[in-house]
Amino acid sequence: MGKIGVSGFNHTAFVVSDLDRAIGFFRDLLGFELTSRAPRNPKAIQDMTGLADVDIEVAYLRGLDHWIELIRYEAPADRGRPLPKIFQDGAGHIAFDVDDAAAAVREARAYGLLPIGEIVTIDQGPNQGRKVVYLQSSDGLSVEFIQAPH
Repeated sequence: MGKIGVSGFNHTAFVVSDLDRAIGFFRDLLGFELTSRAPRNPKAIQDMTGLADVDIEVAYLRGLDHWIELIRYEAPADRGRPLPKIFQDGAGHIAFDVDDAAAAVREARAYGLLPIGEIVTIDQGPNQGRKVVYLQSSDGLSVEFIQAPH
């Protein structure tokens, strides 16, 4: 056990520009269940984030024993949209085991996720022998699909 008594994961969160499209990806393509979607108290979010004039809508989805939180910032208006690169410090992604990586890539296109490289077979480490591919949406949502050898 760690020094601070961590008891488990709570959720993985992504800030997205199109909440409907992101919900569709996790719900319709990956089979997560949308459990809530609502705006949040601007004062509480301002206090939590340090942002003035903040306005957000949040969706929670549950699947595979994990919660996904999707956040859409309507304000502040100057939040900008530089597309994060997978190699930048602080960048993250979520990885899913899939039956067929190529089929998953084809289906993900309908939700705005495009491959950023090729499907490759990993030659070392815990995923050795598996096919993997990274995808990213126009707002930086990064996903990895991992296919076990058949």
